[in-house]
Amino acid sequence: MKKPRVLVVDDEPDLRELLTITLDRMDITAIPAACLQEAKTLVDQEIFDLCLTDLCLPDGSGLELITYIQTKRPDTPVAVITAHATIDTAIQALKNGAFDFLMKPVDIHLLRNLVRTAVKVRGLDRGAIIDELIGKSEIIVALKKKIARLAMSQAPIYISGPSGVGKELVARLLHDVGPRADKPFVPVNCGAISRELMESEFFGHKKGSFTGAIQDKIGFFQAAQEGTLFLDEVAELPLDMQVKLLRAIQEKAVRPVGSTKEIIVDVRILSATHKNLKQLVNEKLFREDLFYRINVIEIAVPSLKERTSDISILADYLLEKFAKKMNIKKPVLEKETLYTLQRYGFPGNVRELENILERAMTLCEGGIISADDLQLSTTEGGAVMVNQSTTSMLTPYDWDKEPLEDYLDKIAKEAIERALIKTHGNKTLAAQLLGLSLRTFRYRLKKLGLEL
Repeated sequence: MKKPRVLVVDDEPDLRELLTITLDRMDITAIPAACLQEAKTLVDQEIFDLCLTDLCLPDGSGLELITYIQTKRPDTPVAVITAHATIDTAIQALKNGAFDFLMKPVDIHLLRNLVRTAVKVRGLDRGAIIDELIGKSEIIVALKKKIARLAMSQAPIYISGPSGVGKELVARLLHDVGPRADKPFVPVNCGAISRELMESEFFGHKKGSFTGAIQDKIGFFQAAQEGTLFLDEVAELPLDMQVKLLRAIQEKAVRPVGSTKEIIVDVRILSATHKNLKQLVNEKLFREDLFYRINVIEIAVPSLKERTSDISILADYLLEKFAKKMNIKKPVLEKETLYTLQRYGFPGNVRELENILERAMTLCEGGIISADDLQLSTTEGGAVMVNQSTTSMLTPYDWDKEPLEDYLDKIAKEAIERALIKTHGNKTLAAQLLGLSLRTFRYRLKKLGLEL
């Protein structure tokens, strides 16, 4: 098997030598370059599995080298080496497409982990089909491509979107199609952890460090070592915990409760929340420095109402999944039922669609799911109401001419007729438009002499 080749770019001879020796012991060939121009020349001539570059070079910037390599050798990951004073530039490097960064003085353990992860990238299939993300709409196709691209980076990613859109699924895909796929994926619901136990849960604790600590315990960071830590509902973290989390991410090290020693951790950080983090920052409820540290790159997951064309594909996939789970034949959706789903607003997004269909499967008869089986609420989901711009043909009420009850029946009759015209005679949809249950709607039809 061919030895990996790494381009090492730094103007300090001692650091180049340290990196070269470390790589050699990993059975990796290191090719040194002392400046930006020398590095560009080598990139033109050879193919590398990784480029390690200092940010501050005598004839330019490591940022310029990142851009150059992305143009000339887009499959080659670039990791930058930076001092504390230039950490903001390192974050900018990640935004520009850098694979990861290391702080000076370089920790050999972190360096080895970074290199081992990076050299896997060239062997990964960037065009891998992400089957779990169901849909063929333009917005979902774009999301799949973005996930495939960002999975190759180690940059922290913030996944935004309303509840139920599948933010954890996106996080898992970023892990599963990336170079850390063979390492742990640790999801954490930040809103479900007791405040008193939060530090212990994240960083671990030593035996006897507090009442009830009867043995050593590893935290989430250690459990995710060399893998991915997914912080769901990160907005729920209290401010004091946000400070400690920021330090752990920045220093790539944690100190268990009751310990005097720090443990080096190598994890990729993914985070998500349905809340507006930027607004929470403005309200001083979320630390700005932590926000910019976890939000290096953002992935916005679309709501279901933004991709209604995917509802039929999703419904078919979910019904197939439930049928296998129940060991029954997959039921059929009536056309009217599918149309009802496509008209519904889905405030709960894909999760709500899943719940609706699972319930409908238990209610349907003869293996056919009707619109009635969906049991959709007409007060939720943005169900379309009767067009209010349509002018009524009724004259204002005159109590001298007719009883109020008769006049109200005329209003109801006109509204029902308009609803039936709008839905092409579909009673279920007409009932939805009017905010009535199907049973009440049918009663009104009979009462007003409209039943066919």
